[in-house]
Amino acid sequence: MAESIKRLCSICARGNSKGLETKNTRLLLGKPLIVHSIEHALESGLFDNVAVSSDSSEILKIAQSAGADILVSRPANLATDEVAKLPSIQHCLLESERKLDQRFDTVCDLDATSPLRLIEDIIGAIELCEQRRCDNVITGSVAHRSPYFNMVENSPNGFVRIVKSSDNRIVRRQSVPECYDCNASIYVWPRDNLLSADEVVTEQTLLYEMPEERSRDIDSLFDFELVEFLMSKQKTE
Repeated sequence: MAESIKRLCSICARGNSKGLETKNTRLLLGKPLIVHSIEHALESGLFDNVAVSSDSSEILKIAQSAGADILVSRPANLATDEVAKLPSIQHCLLESERKLDQRFDTVCDLDATSPLRLIEDIIGAIELCEQRRCDNVITGSVAHRSPYFNMVENSPNGFVRIVKSSDNRIVRRQSVPECYDCNASIYVWPRDNLLSADEVVTEQTLLYEMPEERSRDIDSLFDFELVEFLMSKQKTE
């Protein structure tokens, strides 16, 4: 992995959440949830700087104590439930560059609600982005359901239909193209691609595959308790 490349790790965390209130500061195995992602970034040794973006002063204080060296106060218009995450990552990058008066080459965003990732996943996703010609890299795991075979949607007439049609009749899941669930764990962009992006997934997005047991994202109390169980098991293996 090229050492001359300047890399920024961004971790974006709002102060509140509809699914699970104050989840980013909730203790997971004795540490606030966001701290696990900060530690992943620092332990990887891949980043010149680690930036945490939040609308919450409590989260920013926790981030500073955990070792994040750039604290970005997220404006209110980027901290609502209706706003996509992409503009917050772009804002975090630009604010980090402004604070440091320098330019980064690669930006890797670690989602605070996906703490099951390993350092090897971060390394693999960054290597894929920096070694291949692409717009960006996302992570995901093999999907349990296929839009070609056993995933349906409501149609205007009130009946359901298979989400994605095929020219050939499909009678078993193994006959369809491999599909993946995005796990919201790691996103990697070349700097300029990030700043020009208006969508996370483009026609030139690559996927770094992660196993199911490292692909759970926390949106609810059930998710939190499941991730806590999986992390406890991960630490004993």
